[in-house]
Amino acid sequence: MTTPRTIECALPTGRPQRRRPARQARLAVTPGRVPRVSRLLALALRLDRLVRAGAIADYATLARLGHVSRARVSQILSLVQLAPDIQETLLFRPPTERGRDAIRLRQLQALAVLPDWRHQRRRWQELRSSTGPRTAGPPAGE
Repeated sequence: MTTPRTIECALPTGRPQRRRPARQARLAVTPGRVPRVSRLLALALRLDRLVRAGAIADYATLARLGHVSRARVSQILSLVQLAPDIQETLLFRPPTERGRDAIRLRQLQALAVLPDWRHQRRRWQELRSSTGPRTAGPPAGE
């Protein structure tokens, strides 16, 4: 059964005003692309939040909705097990200007299986020192 409702709204009266063209904000575009592990970690954090909030039933549902395997969902969501400071470093990595990213998902999965964050941090330092200067410091501007 439907109930009729009245909606009131104010309509402009008089002469229409000319719209001024919007000024486009100039954004500083940095060369390169966001590292893949940064994008995957951001995705993992978002998906984990959806599951915890009950918006998505479980990882199998995520896999079905994302058209990927359950194993792939587990690989990506394993990044949530990293120590918070490692996650922060990964999220704010400098853009990759050319070639492959210095850090790969497989390397991070080996860290994520370690339950002790102190061991993760130790291994993370080893990984950073072995991947060269591109990963040695914080992003530019910090």
